[in-house]
Amino acid sequence: MPPRWPAFLAAPLVLSVPAAHATAYLTVEQAQQALFPGASFSRLALERREQVWRASQGGWFIVDEVLGKHELITYAVALDAQGRVRGVEILEYRESHGGQVRDVKWRAQFIGKSAADPLQLDRDIRNISGATLSCRHVTDGVKRVLALYESDLRQR
Repeated sequence: MPPRWPAFLAAPLVLSVPAAHATAYLTVEQAQQALFPGASFSRLALERREQVWRASQGGWFIVDEVLGKHELITYAVALDAQGRVRGVEILEYRESHGGQVRDVKWRAQFIGKSAADPLQLDRDIRNISGATLSCRHVTDGVKRVLALYESDLRQR
């Protein structure tokens, strides 16, 4: 007959599984006001996963999600009327590591970028050691938002 393990010996194995760490930093409304102070917003009904609003001051506010290492990162991008990045905000970060993408200086690298820019990690966007996947995926997400502007929003 095989030996039986007491339940108290197996319990630490179950408890050692890392749990997702979710932190909500801004609501959509707070991010809208941070990126377009005093503006009002009208939501567009697009058949896309991104949520898109037109800002009363001219420009666009887009909420999207990208995968970090294991969990989703919810972020917002504000574009001016010419399709250049006004700012990027991290709304919710669910990973236990890599939250440095919330750093103001790191996010400021995107300001003024357009679809004509390469937006490549280690080329025109610097990486943060220990947050490589988050940096890469947020950078790719902003690039995708700029492509959305070119394909669906520019002519509106």
